[in-house]
Amino acid sequence: MSDTLLSVENLRVTYPTRKGPAEVVRGVSFTLGRERLAIVGESGSGKSQTGRAILGLTPKPGIVTADKLSFDGIDLRGAKPRQWRALRGARMSMVMQDPKFSLNPVMTVGAQIMEALAFHGRSSRAEKRDRALAMLEAVQIRDPKRVFDAYPHEISGGMGQRVMIAMMLVAEPDLMIADEPTSALDVTVQVEVLRILDQLVSEKGMGLVFISHDLRLVSTFCDRVLVMYAGRVVEELKASELHRAQHPYTRGLISCLPEIDTDVRPLPTLDRDASWAL
Repeated sequence: MSDTLLSVENLRVTYPTRKGPAEVVRGVSFTLGRERLAIVGESGSGKSQTGRAILGLTPKPGIVTADKLSFDGIDLRGAKPRQWRALRGARMSMVMQDPKFSLNPVMTVGAQIMEALAFHGRSSRAEKRDRALAMLEAVQIRDPKRVFDAYPHEISGGMGQRVMIAMMLVAEPDLMIADEPTSALDVTVQVEVLRILDQLVSEKGMGLVFISHDLRLVSTFCDRVLVMYAGRVVEELKASELHRAQHPYTRGLISCLPEIDTDVRPLPTLDRDASWAL
């Protein structure tokens, strides 16, 4: 396998509106190796739309175009439904932001995790059950057997998010797109989930796209950072050097981070410049 898992060149996502076509992702380009790449920016900056477009999940009537969109040498632009079914889950996965809209309300948690394995493996039902229970335990669910038999409405939002992470990781994909995967988790569970993701990147060679608002988290967990504003990438830098960002938008985001040990008044605000969106 190539060191470059994902290549994206001039990715654009467009939706029709009453005033004409509206581009929500505008010319995004990057490559991803077996590393942890963060995409940060405000809500509406195009982060999630970029992740969905990569996995062919842009809802109609959205239109996705790109000069290049390839995964491990496979051109995704012309991928057929059968090819997508073989790739999603087994080799490419995405943890969605809100489990309430991602989990099937009429299937138990265990059935949904086992279904992810059923599409991409030939293990027995007992083996699938054991793997599902082990993954639920790995994401710090204290009573995995009870949760395995529960329906999504019977578990909390934070637990639902852990279930989604377990479901996407159980097949050990080559590429994981994680959209705010730890936003509803407490600190101890967050650390364990990040440990699992880090292990898959470092030991299994997985590529991770980590979509987040948490600049402090990505600066310590990720390798590189893409900063998005108004649908395009305005800055790319090493995560460890995020504090040295040069673009005024990135600097503004950093300055708005709360500080517990300081009393800043008035609270900082982000002054936007129209030229950033050009």
